[in-house]
Amino acid sequence: MTTTFYLFHGNDDLTIDEYVAKLRKEMGSDPNAELNTSELDGTVVTVPEIIGAATSYPFLSDKRLVIVRGLIGWLTRKGAGNVGKEALARLADELPHLPEHARLVLVEKQLLPENNVIRKLAAESANGYIKELIVPKDTSGWIIERAHSEYGVRMDNRAAMALAAVTGADLRRADNELLKLACYIKPGEPITEEDVAALTPYVSEASIFKMVDAMAEGRTEPALKLLHRLLAEKKAEETLRVYGMIIRQFRLLLQAKEHLMSGGSASSVANAIGVRPFVAQSLAHQARGFTLAELERIYRRLGELDFQMKTGRIQPELAIDLFIAGLAR
Repeated sequence: MTTTFYLFHGNDDLTIDEYVAKLRKEMGSDPNAELNTSELDGTVVTVPEIIGAATSYPFLSDKRLVIVRGLIGWLTRKGAGNVGKEALARLADELPHLPEHARLVLVEKQLLPENNVIRKLAAESANGYIKELIVPKDTSGWIIERAHSEYGVRMDNRAAMALAAVTGADLRRADNELLKLACYIKPGEPITEEDVAALTPYVSEASIFKMVDAMAEGRTEPALKLLHRLLAEKKAEETLRVYGMIIRQFRLLLQAKEHLMSGGSASSVANAIGVRPFVAQSLAHQARGFTLAELERIYRRLGELDFQMKTGRIQPELAIDLFIAGLAR
C-alpha cells in the first residue's frame, strides 16, 4: 500500500530535515513540484485545513506534499484541553483514509510518548511511516560515521572527541564543522585533532582536557602553553571564564575520583556524575594522575584564588599561571 503520511519525531533536527528534504526531492524538479508542495505551521493551522491541503488533487502531478511542523506537540500541550483532544481525534480518524496522491509529513522536534495516538497510528497503519530520530549521548561516534558516509573522509577518535566536546548535542553545527574540515584536509588524509584545533573556533573542552593531562603529569611548560593558547583565543575580559572551566574540570575530577574510590567503575562514571561518555573516559584517565587528597587540596586552592581574583587582590592571568606552576612535580 502507498505510504500517504509520515511521522518524524525526536531531537535530531538535522536528520529529520534531511528526511523531509528527500521527500521534497521525490516531488521532482519541475515548476509543478513547488505548486504541489505546502509547508504549514502546526501551531497556527487547523486539522481540517491540513486534511484539505493533503487531499486536494495535485496540479499536473501525481503527488501533493504537505509538511506540517509542531502540530501534535501543540495539540497535546498543557492547556490544549478538549479542543486539542478533539482535533487530535479528528486527525487520527482522517489519516488512514488519505488518498494515494497525498504525502502528509508530520514533523515533531521532540520525542512523542509511546501512548500518543498518532505515534501508534503511524506504526500500525498500512499507509503510515514513522521514524524516531534522537541525538546519541556520545556524538563522537556519529561524527566519525558522518565524516565517512557524507564526506568520504576518515577521522581519528581523538579528532572526533575534540569536535564533539565543542559541538555537544548540536549535530547541525558538528556537520557544518565537518564540511569545513573535509574541504581543508588533503585528499586521502584523515582529519586529525590538530585539524580540528586549527579550524574549529575555540576548542575549549578539548584544550582543557589536554591542559589537565599535563598538570596531572607535572608537566608545567606544556600546561602553561595550552593555557596561554586558550587565553589568546578569548578576549582578555573572559579570562575568568577560562578559570571557571578549570574549576569545573577539577570539580568533575574530584567527583570522578570519589566515585572510583568508592568502588565505581570507569564505565559508570558518566551516569554517576552526569557527563557524556567520552568526557567520562577522559576524567577516569585523568583522575588516576592524582590522589584524592591532592584533588581536595587543589580544589581548595582554586577557591582561594577565585576569591582573590574577584576581590582585585591578584590579576586573573597571573593567578592561573601561579596555580599551574604550583602543580609542578
